[in-house]
Amino acid sequence: MARFDRYFLSQLMVLFGFFSLILVMVYWINRAVLLFDQLIADGQSAVVFLEFTALTLPNVIRLVLPVSAFAATVYATNRLSSESELVVVQATGFSNFRLARPVLIFGALVALLISLLSHFLVPMSATRLADRSAEIAENVTSRFLIEGRFLHPTDGITFYIREISPKGELRDIFFYDARDSGAATTYSAKRALLVRDETGPKLVMFDGMAQTLQRHNQRLFVTRFDDFAYDIGALFDITPRQRRSVNELSTPELLSASPDLQQETGATRAQLLAKGHERFSQPLFAIMAPLLGFSALLLGGFSRFGVWRQILFSVVMVILIKSLDNITMATIRQEADLWPLAYAPPVLGLLIAGFLLYISEHPALFSKRQRVIET
Repeated sequence: MARFDRYFLSQLMVLFGFFSLILVMVYWINRAVLLFDQLIADGQSAVVFLEFTALTLPNVIRLVLPVSAFAATVYATNRLSSESELVVVQATGFSNFRLARPVLIFGALVALLISLLSHFLVPMSATRLADRSAEIAENVTSRFLIEGRFLHPTDGITFYIREISPKGELRDIFFYDARDSGAATTYSAKRALLVRDETGPKLVMFDGMAQTLQRHNQRLFVTRFDDFAYDIGALFDITPRQRRSVNELSTPELLSASPDLQQETGATRAQLLAKGHERFSQPLFAIMAPLLGFSALLLGGFSRFGVWRQILFSVVMVILIKSLDNITMATIRQEADLWPLAYAPPVLGLLIAGFLLYISEHPALFSKRQRVIET
């Protein structure tokens, strides 16, 4: 690799790391705030919060890498242009297509990283996150059973536990159920245990009584019991994890789009194929966006006033191509046979980048055409 290629590539990698760190932190903090409110309010520890936020990072990184690669390329190219380094290199005989070689290598490296995330790390983290969410949803003790506090997990329910022993035994509990408009029942027991069952967790109470007040005649019925099981899982709307989501499937599974997978995920064949081909098309944006930004900045040449118009042009072009990608993916999700359209937007961006490089390489063609029109 030529010395200029190594120098330019090193500049791109440093700026890429900087912009990636900033964007990942912004996305991660926004996600972390939502998770913090949800998990801490449910009584989870800080360890669980950190675990959940870490599991969301692969997908966040996958989303921001093309943006940070584009920003790094535009910033580095603008700096080289403003400091006349590009002019010096061009004076030595380097063509604009030759100058784009380190940008192409840089984009290929970023695309490889995005492919690793899309095909392996993101599905693995999504599966782990879904499993942990299901485990926590079933763990009623950590979510709702807190000693020394009156809890209201749902309307018409009041729950109180004086003490929870180290072995998980609940002591001196008070349980008030007023969901029935015709009667209200108060349960009290000296001891209780939470028992997991196939249909959900059960609260087994020992040595207690149930007091039922009939609202229409204000009559009170008292029933004493040695042991009594109450379906507490129904209060918290706990649904067991029965199927995987589309994000958890591997790429071969998505491309196969078998009827079993459609039934398991609840997605159509078109949606599965769209997700599978999206994992191949999105890394291409990491190659297209830097090349498009670099080629657009070469249109202006050297100027003491900067290349802000070319920067704005490149940003608009990337936004338009990404909007086209959103439209094509929405179309593919409706019609499975149109899956080749998933690769149309990044390929179009690469063609535009090549055309812009050609224009910057042959500016005289367009200047002659303009003079002919004027005469």
